[in-house]
Amino acid sequence: MISVVCAIIEDESGRFLLAKRPEGKCLGGFWEFPGGKLEEGESLEAALIRELQEELLIQAEVFQILEPVEYHYEKSSICLTPCRTRILSGIPKALEHSEIGWFSVHEIDRNALAPADVPILAMLTP
Repeated sequence: MISVVCAIIEDESGRFLLAKRPEGKCLGGFWEFPGGKLEEGESLEAALIRELQEELLIQAEVFQILEPVEYHYEKSSICLTPCRTRILSGIPKALEHSEIGWFSVHEIDRNALAPADVPILAMLTP
């Protein structure tokens, strides 16, 4: 089981930051909450802060860890832990993704989300 962490970043308008996986990569073309894999010995918070710096050029802090989601893909299984996160500095830039965007819960197309991220969207829906 691969340990993965993702950021739930909400702006002042109640929109959430999503990133689109580039074509040619695993799950290419799907949108996801940004994040990544934990490195050996790394905490959830440290991994997420590192990934957000590397992939989006932002400094962030985790303020709430939500219930992990286990998802079994055809070739691997992941344990995805969503974390409510706030941006401390920087403006997100798509370095590793084909694009990024801010979306309200109602604008997010469940069918366009990476399958493991769908249960996280449900956590955010009132």
